[in-house]
Amino acid sequence: MTILVTGATGRVGRHVVDQLVQRGAKARVLTRDASRANVPALVEVVQGDLLDIDAVRSAFNGVSTLFLLNAVTGDEFTQAIITLNIAREAGIERVVYLSVFEADRAVNVPHFAVKFGAERMLVEMGFSATVLRPTYFIDNELMIKDVILSHGVYPMPIGSKGIAMVDARDIAEVAAIELIRRDTAPGKLPIETINLVGPDTLAGTDVAKIWSDLLGRPIIYGGDDPSGFERNVASFMPKWMAYEMRLMAERYLSDGMIPEAGDVQRLTQMLGRPLHSYRDFAAAIATAA
Repeated sequence: MTILVTGATGRVGRHVVDQLVQRGAKARVLTRDASRANVPALVEVVQGDLLDIDAVRSAFNGVSTLFLLNAVTGDEFTQAIITLNIAREAGIERVVYLSVFEADRAVNVPHFAVKFGAERMLVEMGFSATVLRPTYFIDNELMIKDVILSHGVYPMPIGSKGIAMVDARDIAEVAAIELIRRDTAPGKLPIETINLVGPDTLAGTDVAKIWSDLLGRPIIYGGDDPSGFERNVASFMPKWMAYEMRLMAERYLSDGMIPEAGDVQRLTQMLGRPLHSYRDFAAAIATAA
């Protein structure tokens, strides 16, 4: 049978596809633009999006297991509802869903609330699912690297509580492991939730110090200013999304993203290797600068 990967051209999805292929699984991707699908030759490509009912039905033909990744969009919840309904219609009950850390708590942040709603659908509709809850992606730093390198400021208002940032490669490898585990299981497995975290819980000043050490010059933390962050990002993204980013930053300040006891050990055991660290990711950027 076939594993269907949505979001296959993004930061996580492309790694999921690679991991599945490396592990000998048969994969298919659903993508808006087949010309951008840059997947291994044996991977099937279906063109369409999660609001294209005909394309989704076609993509589900012969599929046994689904990796569901919804981008943060204004219609994200509609996409999730439609996709899960069509999955059930197609007889698919095995799902790995990419949610977000503490989705059940930060329900005032739109994409957290959406993902918690999708989690509830998985439960109430009787799916056999693994819910993956990643923290802040280390890879987000690629969007702000020029600010760090050119202006000497770490601009993300992540606060002092601490965030255990996670690498997209670790997210994808755990996703592939869970997809194959569910796909090859002889029967229906219970729903399980896995927190996806990094090895180090870092405050804003900690991150600035890492950059200072790597670059050999002072990098300052830009401070705890979600409203200023909203104004800055509104210059290059829709205002509704900038406001959502502000709400998310406010959660960073009030709660952080702190692993539960055993999260790091569990992931390390699953992967059979250490988790990718923030310092190593930053070091690669600093070296290339």
